[in-house]
Amino acid sequence: MTTYLDKILDWHRRQAAADQRQLDRLVAQAMKCQPARGFRSALAHRDQLAVISEIKRRSPSKGNLNVELDPAILAKHYETGGAACLSVLTDHEFFGGSVADLQASRGACSLPVLRKDFTVSANDIVDARIMGADCVLLIVAALDSGVLDDLHALAIELGLDVLVEIHDEAELDVALEAEATLIGVNQRDLVTFEVDHERALRVGSNIPDGIIKVAESGVRHRADARALHEAGFHAVLVGESLVTSSDPTQAVVELIG
Repeated sequence: MTTYLDKILDWHRRQAAADQRQLDRLVAQAMKCQPARGFRSALAHRDQLAVISEIKRRSPSKGNLNVELDPAILAKHYETGGAACLSVLTDHEFFGGSVADLQASRGACSLPVLRKDFTVSANDIVDARIMGADCVLLIVAALDSGVLDDLHALAIELGLDVLVEIHDEAELDVALEAEATLIGVNQRDLVTFEVDHERALRVGSNIPDGIIKVAESGVRHRADARALHEAGFHAVLVGESLVTSSDPTQAVVELIG
């Protein structure tokens, strides 16, 4: 069955296939960048639940969320509310994001920033470093295991942290083979696009100690966040409820509790 992810990945793979830039030149440029802010460490060294606050203009399932948002202003609101990190959509075709959104939000605050996009090539990894991201997303369902291993290793070599996203126990095994130390459990089903609030609790219980655990999608309010924290998650990644809030600063405060 074709999923929403298949359509998105097909578009990104076609873009990657048309990219004629030389990897070694891009890597040389990336190596000259300023040190990244520590994304993983910002989540690890906290006594309370960490919130990764997302900047997202729209989504394939919900349509427009906040298409007129100012990424710099929103980043400041999130930081004031106590967010540990930012997640910024840079996919324009499906989510209305951009590199400019990432750079504006990162420039407006001191928080580490995840480039939230559909990474399918080595050039994508290097681009994330060059544009100023501190962490890159790798989705196990989107990549062959060998490609995942190679992209993960390249990101680490360039000084990026890597959030490896999984949906089930089989994908967890693949993430562990890639030596992931930061794993996100996406509660959204890839086929139905519905949120399964038991998914993170079930899959997260199998993630070994020493790995930073992040719950993604479907975190609506404090009760959801508290349940995930009590289940052993270090952080929640929250987008929709924050970008649609009339008071994003207070919304972050309430999630943290």
